[in-house]
Amino acid sequence: MSVNKAILIGNLGKDPELRYTPSGKAVATFSLATTERWTGQDGQKNETTTWHNIVAWGKQAEVIKEYLSKGRQVYIEGRIVNRSYDDKDGNKRYISEVVVQNFQFLGNRGATSTETEQLPPSESSAPSTPSSSKDESDDDLPF
Repeated sequence: MSVNKAILIGNLGKDPELRYTPSGKAVATFSLATTERWTGQDGQKNETTTWHNIVAWGKQAEVIKEYLSKGRQVYIEGRIVNRSYDDKDGNKRYISEVVVQNFQFLGNRGATSTETEQLPPSESSAPSTPSSSKDESDDDLPF
């Protein structure tokens, strides 16, 4: 048995980019920042931000492009994929991505409750209020 599952709650670092494959399938890509905060033994507050590459396909990609924008908080469930590609100079590059399986819009950055309600159940089956033990405010965003 094996499991490949990533669960992330974070904020978009930029607006999603939507493209279409030659066969017409939608694909959206964006970066997601997750920030960990802690107080060290010396009482000093610390934080570190990790950036994740996110990819969504099909109808999910189109919904994400329509409703998400830079700074917006989102819950993502997906699988981790590692791949390589050749850049414009012919150098081999490696990238890790989270391919979206489920997602849920969070936060209130310009969102209304009707935006979330417009999603068909199959588009987002993530919990609507994932628990978090950290108190985070928009003032603490890394961008």
